[in-house]
Amino acid sequence: MRIVIAGSSGFLGSHLVDALRERGHDVTRLVRRPSAAPDESTWAPERDEVDASVVAGADVVVNLAGSPTLGNPHSSAWARELRESRVTSTRVLAEAVAAAASPPAYLAGNGISYYGDHGDQVLTEDSDSRGHALLTEVTREWQAAAQRAVEAGARVCYLRTAPVMDRRAAPLKTLLPLFKAGLGARLGSGRQHMAMISLRDWLAAVVFLAEHDTVSGPVNLTCPETPTNAEFTRALARAVHRPAVLPVPSFALRAGAGAMAPELLGSLNVRPAALEAAGFEFRDRDVAAVLASGLR
Repeated sequence: MRIVIAGSSGFLGSHLVDALRERGHDVTRLVRRPSAAPDESTWAPERDEVDASVVAGADVVVNLAGSPTLGNPHSSAWARELRESRVTSTRVLAEAVAAAASPPAYLAGNGISYYGDHGDQVLTEDSDSRGHALLTEVTREWQAAAQRAVEAGARVCYLRTAPVMDRRAAPLKTLLPLFKAGLGARLGSGRQHMAMISLRDWLAAVVFLAEHDTVSGPVNLTCPETPTNAEFTRALARAVHRPAVLPVPSFALRAGAGAMAPELLGSLNVRPAALEAAGFEFRDRDVAAVLASGLR
């Protein structure tokens, strides 16, 4: 298949390009500079610029573009860029998909923050979105920005991605030095559910969605057995052979993390119902397996 990817220079995007090419797919990368190779196409979403012929010639378009989630949570400029980079890139590609004579499938990046804090309630793709936390509101707008492609009849999947646990990328790259120093700690009560997924399962799932045209709509990319933060803390401490007994008080997290505090203290007990119903098989189903895979 011919697949176009935006955000191919990021951690997930670069690995996805490799995974797709290993399966024999023809991949074109959208880049924000003059193209320097046959597999590149220049685009500028902030100016509504993308080569319509490249999108129209694709079987699948994948959008992983967006500014880093990690940043200064007290900065309005950071929050604005977080929102605009995702919404704008999604809209521009959705419009290009919609304009194609035969619209390609559109795998639109998104996140599990869409759901908001639901406590212990099990969340599937049919669950509602609650609250007004920053990332929850961003993911709602992010999803809505793909509507033009839906209206044009394209197969659209919203990739509601949980944090991907891999030692080479946040959040695990950030947490590892702390846990190895014996400074690992549960967050607040630790009872909040903390969704996650391994890199290999995330890659396999997105490839599966690209290759199987029977799946559309929201898709949760998360391991099937979601741990609590306390369970994650114990598992990571055990994996690096260090203690982790002290909590970080909730009030300290709210003060320090600002707009991102709901992501640390909110509970998302998410299940990948759509993928499992479609026959996708996870290799890393629980926190121990996800961490074992991510720490290799």
